[in-house]
Amino acid sequence: MSGLVDTHCHVHDESYPLEREGVFRRAREANVRRMICIGTGMKDSQLAVKFAEKHEGVWATVGTHPHGERCTEECLVGIDERIAVLKELAERKKVVAIGEIGLDYHYKPCDRKVQIELFEAQLQMACDLRMPIVFHVREAYEDFFAVIDGFSGIRGVVHSFSDRVENLEGVLRRGLYVGVNGLATFTKDVTQLEAYDRIPLEKLLLETDAPYLTPAPYRGKMNEPAYVSLVARWVAKRRSKTLDTIEVITTQNAKDLFEI
Repeated sequence: MSGLVDTHCHVHDESYPLEREGVFRRAREANVRRMICIGTGMKDSQLAVKFAEKHEGVWATVGTHPHGERCTEECLVGIDERIAVLKELAERKKVVAIGEIGLDYHYKPCDRKVQIELFEAQLQMACDLRMPIVFHVREAYEDFFAVIDGFSGIRGVVHSFSDRVENLEGVLRRGLYVGVNGLATFTKDVTQLEAYDRIPLEKLLLETDAPYLTPAPYRGKMNEPAYVSLVARWVAKRRSKTLDTIEVITTQNAKDLFEI
């Protein structure tokens, strides 16, 4: 099956406002043939798996986002039991990765020690299961690199990358893929644009993060998987490549990482 892949969306979420049949129809019309629904917590991961199991061309990830739990010591109570539940979910046929997990120091207050401990527990789960990881990293690259360097065999994607070249190089040195979404189409930050231009095509994945980060020219509207085609067009124009070239390369990247 050819076509584009939305490697990161949240259309399974109960609060997602668009009617799902219309979402799938518009995705097909835009040549988006696969999508991955991303878990951000215990309940949300269960919803993502159930949603994927009901729909062809849809897969899921399971995990706890760094802000998917209260960022206090309380969220570590019962962590072993929660990891066991996530591990059981991860073994379902339609689950292709652990995520989104990581570190996010943007919001205050933020207990970094708690985030790191939760992150490490889920990294160990991914390693035990030999599964790829969908990473969320925001204003935390120094600790992120230090943590993942303590584990062997890590593979995955840093989703919604929007940082500087130095951190991009750190991501690439570790063999990780880089997820690009609608943010790239409207940012005016030259530092971000420089980093986007440096992503090797063989390490590029396309995503929407729907319902967030709607690409130009539809800012202000609800994001959906069909719009990953706009991200692909932006990349093609930026790189002076054909849309077909971007489709073939990024879809193969998604197949290689997620085995979909």
